[in-house]
Formats: sequence, C-alpha cells, structure tokens
Amino acid sequence: MNFTRIISRFLCFSLPLLFSSFLPAQIRLAAVGGIHSSSFPETNSIPGFDTAQGKYFSSKTGIQLGVLLEIPLGHNNFYFQPGINYSSKGNQYEKFYDTSLVQQDTLYSQHTLKLNYVEFPLYLTYKFPLSKNKRNYFYLGAGPYFAFIYSASQPYQNQVKLYNDEKYTYNAGTQDLGVGNGSGKYKTLDIGINAKAGFELGNVMLGVYFSRGLSNAYEASYPASFHHQLIGASISIWLNKTKPSPDTTDTDRDGIADRDDSCKTVAGSPAYNGCPIPDADNDGVNDEEDSCKNEKGFARYHGCPVPDTDHDGVNDEEDSCKTTAGTLKYHGCPVPDSDGDGVNDDTDQCIDKPGTVENRGCPLIKAELVKRILFVAHNIQFRNNSRKLTGNSLSSLLELADTLNSNPDLELIVEGHTDNSGSAEYNQILSEQRAAEVKKVLVSMGIPQERISTRGFGDTQPIGDNKTRKGKAMNRRVVLTLHVKNS
Repeated sequence: MNFTRIISRFLCFSLPLLFSSFLPAQIRLAAVGGIHSSSFPETNSIPGFDTAQGKYFSSKTGIQLGVLLEIPLGHNNFYFQPGINYSSKGNQYEKFYDTSLVQQDTLYSQHTLKLNYVEFPLYLTYKFPLSKNKRNYFYLGAGPYFAFIYSASQPYQNQVKLYNDEKYTYNAGTQDLGVGNGSGKYKTLDIGINAKAGFELGNVMLGVYFSRGLSNAYEASYPASFHHQLIGASISIWLNKTKPSPDTTDTDRDGIADRDDSCKTVAGSPAYNGCPIPDADNDGVNDEEDSCKNEKGFARYHGCPVPDTDHDGVNDEEDSCKTTAGTLKYHGCPVPDSDGDGVNDDTDQCIDKPGTVENRGCPLIKAELVKRILFVAHNIQFRNNSRKLTGNSLSSLLELADTLNSNPDLELIVEGHTDNSGSAEYNQILSEQRAAEVKKVLVSMGIPQERISTRGFGDTQPIGDNKTRKGKAMNRRVVLTLHVKNS
C-alpha cells in the first residue's frame, strides 16, 4: 500500500470525527464502509473476443470507505446525501492453457486490475418510517457520482514451461499502469450513477449499493468502451445526533410558525402574533393605516368618513358648496333667494318678486286696496241656507272686479264660511259652494279664473255668536284676501 493511499484512508476516518461536532443541528455525518464485487466489462467489435478472451475476465473484491452527509429537505422524509469515498475497482483475469491442444510454453496466466478512486456520490434519498419514534426506516436512494483515479496497477503471475525442457518456472510482479489522456491509459475522471437501499436502525444503516459508470474509463488502442460496475453491501454509523427541529408548520403561510401564531388559519403580521392587522371600526382599512380607528370611513380618506368641511350634514363628495353651510335638498348649498328680498325660496310665496318677511316674501299691497277689499267682503251676503247671493251683493262684486282689472299682478283668495245651522258636513259643502259662487260671478265679469282660488271652512271659524240672529248673519260671510301673483 503506497503512501498516497495511506493518507487518503486516514483522512476518510479522521476528518469526519474532527468536524462532526461543528455541523449544524439538522445535518448528520456518517462513517461508511462497504465491500463489493467490482467488474470492468469491455465492449468492442473484435470478432470472437468474448470466447477467446472475454470469458476469462471476472469480478474482483473491493472496498469502499468514506463519509456521508445528510441534509433534510423540508419535512417530507426526503434527504440530500452527498459523500466522499475511497473506492477500489477493477477486475481479474485468469486462464489455464491446455498444452495437449495447443503447443505453447505458458501454462497459466493470472493478473488483477487494481484501480483506486476518490468518489463523490450525490444521493437523493427517501426514508419510509418503520416505527412511531422515527428512529427506524427503510430507505431508497439514487443519484450521480463523480470519481477521480489516483493510482492504477496490475499484479500478475505466470507459470511457464522452459523451452524443450520439462522444468517449470514462475514469475510474478506488479505493473504500474498509466493514468491520464492517451492510448493505453485510464481516464482521470469517471462519471456514473449510484443506487442504494437498506434499513436505518437507530444510528446504524445496513444496506446494499450498486453503481454503473457512464463514461469510458479506459482508452484502448482499438475501438472499445470500458465501464465500471459495482454491487456490494455497506454499513454506516452516524457520528453525531441531530437536535429535534422546532415545528415549523405554517398553516396560513404567513411566515410565522403555528407554534407562534395566534391566528393559525389566517395570514397575519409578526407585530400581531400572526393575526391580521386589526380593523377596530370594520371599515376595511386596518388600524395602522386608519386615521379614524373608531369611526367607519374609506380608504381614500385614510379610514375616515367623507369630510364635511362646512358642517352642514352634507359630505364634501355630495356638497356643491363645500365651504358654505347648506341643505341636502340643494346639494349642500344654502336655500336660494331668487328675488333677493331676504326670504328664501322655500318660504317665499313670491319667489320672483321682492317682498317683505312679514308678507311671506311678497310685496306689500297698498292699504287703500286692503281697505276696499274688506268693505267689499262685508257687503257680500247670501240668502239663508243657500248659495245664492243677495241682490245687494252684485254692486260690491262689480267693484271687486274693477279692482282686480286695475291691478293685474294681484290674485284673489275667496274663503266661504257659514253659521252653525245644519250639520257640519252640510255646512262645509255650503261654504265651498258660496266661495265658488263668488268666483263664478267674478269670472262672468271678465276676471280670469286662474287668478281666483276658493276655500271652504264651514262653521269652523265663526266671528259672531251663533246663538243670535245678528251673530249668525255675521258668520254667513266670505273673506277676501289679495296677494301678489307669483309669476
């Protein structure tokens, strides 16, 4: 055994022991040893090669020594297992010559091809648990290997009969073989595939392995290919123990392991122990981005409600007058005052004519007109229990018609009233009929009917005592009211 081989084997056993204590917690290191049957089959196109020479080649016994790393790939029982090994390969040739058939001097020839490699196997291994404590497994592994030859030799021995003599002589020795590129040399690099299977029982692995070279490992002087092939058994011993890995299950895939996650099924944030960022007001804007955490709002306003700048109860998105308080009816703007009289359009009965507050936004009617209307109304009378006007009423109605014709901007409201004679229903109808009768006469005098409106109040608004004849007469009346027409 030469010095290089001694050093390589020493390193295979000493370095694992030296570095095993420095490995990460989940990586294991094993010392590996094995014995195998090695062959080096040749394929060529030489006629009769297999019967003349090939049948004398056989496998030889070799060994494998090295180390193996084990790196877990997640939590699914897959492992990456790279290694480094010393491996002896080659084959054996042995032939006995029958001198009764062929006259020759050589009686026996034997030689053994010994090739020494440093190998780098790369396994992907799957382990099938055999026990609940997960210490016993059946394993299967496969992968490529890369091998580098560092020596090649061929011990030999021959038995030869001396020429024309019955004496026999033996010769033996070891032939050093060439390594590198060129005819008659063994290639420095060999690439192939590995497969293995076996049982892992606690800290010990017992298994079988197989490898097959894919590259041509020898360059002959004629067209041929040579591929290593091994089959063997191995034992491996784990040199360090792995620490139990913390449970890293992350059900909601938020980067926080379930053991630390208060919301295991909902993705969240480390700041909230794996729970989503809270949204106190449930407005869809989380509290970290919500400027109004306890009041529902919108993302575009940073979680706050739509603002109401003028505080009129109409938010800015619907407010046409954002800086002036208004009403919803007018889209956030103040109620308009079309005629500018200080009475807004909602209460102004003369929207287009400036008036006074006292007259509900309408212009004031001249006092003499008001006085004349009161006089006319006082002189309009009806027959008892009838809608018919008395004869004296016609002159007053003519004066009323003349007043309306002279003041085309005025409109008239006629209110009918009765005393309490008869039922309330009867009196209501009678009052409406009396107001209508006044309108009818005025229209016949040329006043447009759209300028006159009528109302009936029955006996509900007496101005005299219904217990006396005089009071009853006072209650049988019409009330006339002038107002400016709202054009």
